[in-house]
Amino acid sequence: MARGFDDGRMKTGVIRSVLAATPLLMATASFAQVTPPPVVPTTPAAMPTPTLAPPVITVPPLSDVQAALLDRLLNGDIVAQGLKSAATASTTAPSKDELVRAALDHARAVHAGRLSEADFQRDWGLRPPAYDPTPAFADAVRLDRIAAWFASLPPPYAGYDGLRKGLQNYRSIASAGGWAPLASGPDFTIGATGPRVIALRKRLAAEDKDVATSGDRFDAPLVEAVRRAQRRYGLNPSGIVSTQTLAALNVSAGDRVRQIMANMERWRWLPQDLPRDRIQVNIAAAVLTVFDGDTPVQSMRAVTGRPGDETPMLSSTIHSIVINPPWNVPTSIATKELWPKERANPGYFKRNGIKVIDGTRLQQQAGDQSALGRFKFDFANDYSVYLHDTPSRAKFASFSRLASHGCVRLEKPAELADLLLKGDPSWTPEMVDAAVAKGDTVRARLVKPVSVYLLYWTAFASGNGQMNFRADPYNWDGTLASKIEARTARQTIAAR
Repeated sequence: MARGFDDGRMKTGVIRSVLAATPLLMATASFAQVTPPPVVPTTPAAMPTPTLAPPVITVPPLSDVQAALLDRLLNGDIVAQGLKSAATASTTAPSKDELVRAALDHARAVHAGRLSEADFQRDWGLRPPAYDPTPAFADAVRLDRIAAWFASLPPPYAGYDGLRKGLQNYRSIASAGGWAPLASGPDFTIGATGPRVIALRKRLAAEDKDVATSGDRFDAPLVEAVRRAQRRYGLNPSGIVSTQTLAALNVSAGDRVRQIMANMERWRWLPQDLPRDRIQVNIAAAVLTVFDGDTPVQSMRAVTGRPGDETPMLSSTIHSIVINPPWNVPTSIATKELWPKERANPGYFKRNGIKVIDGTRLQQQAGDQSALGRFKFDFANDYSVYLHDTPSRAKFASFSRLASHGCVRLEKPAELADLLLKGDPSWTPEMVDAAVAKGDTVRARLVKPVSVYLLYWTAFASGNGQMNFRADPYNWDGTLASKIEARTARQTIAAR
């Protein structure tokens, strides 16, 4: 408990070419022998180890027609892919060499992300695979298929394509003036009348074409429109315009654009081929989804890290499930939370099954009181986070579930354990139940380890293209969008 998306694949191919150098290892040994005395080997002479330089890929010269096409594609795509807010007008036409450098830089950014290693925060644990666009670009020029090469660059997922279309829509809304913020005031719902209702209709209509903009009465259709908006924002669909709903509605169109840009970048950090069987946690929405053969088969609410104790983005593989796990309390939690409780209420440790090890370390024994509940799902990572059960169930009923120290608490851990252990005769559901009831700590290793992704999605498109947004509790969207634009500006200058 220390620091603890629904997507579809596009049936498009992606160009994946990575230059590799294969070292040629050469070694010789020489031995000198003198008699008598007995044989004494000498130290082998050090021989240099030659390495093969990677093959030089030469991009064929661009024709005038290709140069004009490349210039047009670059100016449009850098905006369409969310790498820049608007195209920059240039007073001079770029040279063909500049166009080639710009195309290669753009390909890296669209295919594998704009950020450099120095731009990543420590808790952004995802990294895109290495990618060299030069061989594929050279082929595209040689075969005169530059437009097709451009189209192959983005992540091959419907989730990314939905964001790209949403970006275009919200940019249009923003360029038309966006929407006026709604005035604060008491909560209101069906039966209300007046200027606030008129303003609400106009605001909702900016994102929902089914909302009538005329009328000053809060009627039943408007209640349904409010509920649709609340679902899009991950709020309780009560139909009541409360403070939370007002706050979500008052996020500007420009900020929604930046939010979409940030989420598009995160898609680029994922592999071009996600494992068909996997677990995904949306940290911002606090939801876990299990995919079986690329189809979501199980979903549950989760509790993820509160601001200040952020759940990191990462990918790993769940290799085992600990049944009845003890909790080795992280030093920070012990120091800041548990020791003060013991001092204020002597006997707190004993009442909660906590023992002191080596005079300083704390461990909570397995059982009903354990903060890890009855199940812990282990996977290797640099943040000491994991998925786990919890005896504290109340938070799962809330629509705001960022409350952990960074690990991910699960609403239905027993169901997840049964699913991951399915088909293993050593761990039938009955055997799992018996192990839980017995109370001993045991580790069930998965016959088929499963990939797990902890992701931060605050913007995503539904099947009908409607954009959905979540709050940005860690302020990672704003930070990332700024890094994208700053890096794009530097790379644009460097490519000239």
